[in-house]
Amino acid sequence: MSHIVQIQTEIRDPVAIHAACQRLKLPPPVQGEFQLFNSTATGWAVQLRNWRYPVVCDVKTDQLAYDNFEGRWGDCRELDRFLQGYAVEKAKLEARKQGHTVREQPQEDGSIRLKIQAGGAV
Repeated sequence: MSHIVQIQTEIRDPVAIHAACQRLKLPPPVQGEFQLFNSTATGWAVQLRNWRYPVVCDVKTDQLAYDNFEGRWGDCRELDRFLQGYAVEKAKLEARKQGHTVREQPQEDGSIRLKIQAGGAV
């Protein structure tokens, strides 16, 4: 039986944050307190491509802190790629924890289809 679901992502898993960074060939995330333009944020900092300041993921509150000055200091598409990568990696981690097999299929429109087979065989 086939089911299509949409996932609303909450950034709460440091392992999935690391996996998303690896997937996108970004530097590993770093935990701590980070300076943005005129504020500080605490959490896991992810340095997106060509962004002046990091995106800081607070896994306790599911809040993202960043300053891209309405796109002048960082392209929002890079943030979208990170969020998509996180969602894919988190879904794969959870499926595998339950003993399922996961197959990933990139789509022409940039979306990603995951096929998850219960019991291990895709």
